Amino acid sequence: MAGLSDGGEIRPSHPGKAFGGWPAVRGAFCNFAKGKREWADVVALLPARTSKQERGSNNDLASRIPPKKTRHVPIKDRAIYGNPLDFRWLRHELVNEQGVVFLFGMLAKELGYMVEAMQRGFPDCEAKRQIGPERWQRVHIEFEFDSRNFRDHGHPPTGCDIIVCWRHNWDDCPEGIEVVELSSIIKSLAKSED
Repeated sequence: MAGLSDGGEIRPSHPGKAFGGWPAVRGAFCNFAKGKREWADVVALLPARTSKQERGSNNDLASRIPPKKTRHVPIKDRAIYGNPLDFRWLRHELVNEQGVVFLFGMLAKELGYMVEAMQRGFPDCEAKRQIGPERWQRVHIEFEFDSRNFRDHGHPPTGCDIIVCWRHNWDDCPEGIEVVELSSIIKSLAKSED
């Protein structure tokens, strides 16, 4: 939808749309202001952006919304999504334990695991992981959204070798339990795929 400016020219009512989205507005303005001294002070105030940010990214919307501020009341009986992610076939960051199970299933082979069995009780998963060429070892895995949920759910430290989680936030996790933080792993995988 377009509107009239004070000078009578037609301009888009949403400036971000005219340039292909808000991330591109900065670059368009810098191109406009290039060589024009009257705009130098404004250009100097703009934060430096990478070329990827100039083209836009899926996290632009999330970065504009201040953290810890709820914009709207959630609608009942609707799915809740994490921040945009676009990692392979996963569109959003995880928000629950089921997402952890799904993402682990996507990455199990790359991480060197072969799933033997899944169950509803503790531990959630029995798998084998490759420990060397032609050598595998059985491990017991518990899936949690946050690693400290392992403690909060009252799981015993014995009977589980690995916690696979989205976010590792349990500082005093027992030393005998390995923690696999998927949010860190996909960041490194995404960088290697760029």
